[in-house]
Amino acid sequence: MAGLYLHIPFCKQACHYCNFHFATSLRQKPELVQAMQKELIGKAEAWRSHSFDTIYFGGGTPSLLDPMELEGLLTTIYQHYSVQPNAEITLEANPDDIHAGSLTQWKQFGINRLSLGIQSFANTDLEWMNRAHNAEQATQALQLALAHFPNLTADLIYGTPGLTDGQWIQNIETLTQLQVPHISAYALTVEPKTPLDKQIRLQQKPTTDPDQQARQFLIGMDKLRNAGYEHYEISNFAKPGHRSKHNSSYWKGIPYLGIGPSAHSYQPPVRSWQIANNRQYIERIEAGSLAFESETLTPVQILNERIMISLRTQEGLSESEIPPTVLESWKPMLNRYGQEKFILIDNGSIRLTDLGKLQADGIAAALFLEESDQIN
Repeated sequence: MAGLYLHIPFCKQACHYCNFHFATSLRQKPELVQAMQKELIGKAEAWRSHSFDTIYFGGGTPSLLDPMELEGLLTTIYQHYSVQPNAEITLEANPDDIHAGSLTQWKQFGINRLSLGIQSFANTDLEWMNRAHNAEQATQALQLALAHFPNLTADLIYGTPGLTDGQWIQNIETLTQLQVPHISAYALTVEPKTPLDKQIRLQQKPTTDPDQQARQFLIGMDKLRNAGYEHYEISNFAKPGHRSKHNSSYWKGIPYLGIGPSAHSYQPPVRSWQIANNRQYIERIEAGSLAFESETLTPVQILNERIMISLRTQEGLSESEIPPTVLESWKPMLNRYGQEKFILIDNGSIRLTDLGKLQADGIAAALFLEESDQIN
């Protein structure tokens, strides 16, 4: 099995925190969609042996695609790739793009899962992020979307300056009361070269508070578990049976094909990625070139990625994936983390506790291997 990701690099306006590749001018959209169709056709032979059980339209804002553009991409996929009959097909959408007509068309095209970028139900928070929708639109969009798509996820962001614990709880409860089956909750990250990074450096906006973020992360875990959600990955919560199949495939190391500017692909042990420039991407594809950059991961790099990703999941890191000599060398460190109540080890699995999840990156980094280590 494999996953297919299509990057739609267009947005109505720039969210101040976002560091994904996108453009706010839609002028090149028709050309770029045609180029993506050509890239799909050009890469089909290299992926002939794979059957795809997930398709994910991400961005950017895929809900900005015209119906014919979306239908054209899906038609190209089905003509040139093997797609499972029950494939999960997700479309990311913003609340301001949701209306009865668009929902009906997306469903007719085979979309069976929506990912809504809600982020917050507090207007002050949405304005601070420079989101294109308001709180009322967010609520109305969710109610309308749930009537058409029972398989739906909504994104929230916590740890923004000014977001009180009370507002954070209200954001969570709004989603749980609407019975949204999947919720992704992310801490605000100040990424380099974003408008938010510049505003903070110029002291136009306050920086994030790590204590506030840690507190709101713990609040979120507690509230969502009590509401019946599985905390199956550090940033993801799902009602039983509603985990994201596409994102789960990343965490399991399953191959995936990325289409569009800046999109990444992975065919173990090779990772590759397209140029993050719309014009250059279009010109390359129109010239008949599928040129991309790539790297071949070493066994140590692959294992380190497994360590980092697995620790983020509910199932944790299986000791069976780790060479016995490495496990032996880890013993003192694992004992210390256990005493500090950062990890639990049971049934042959190393799992992070709630406190450990606050230290996830540091714990993973401490377990990383060096290229000189013997792992055979």
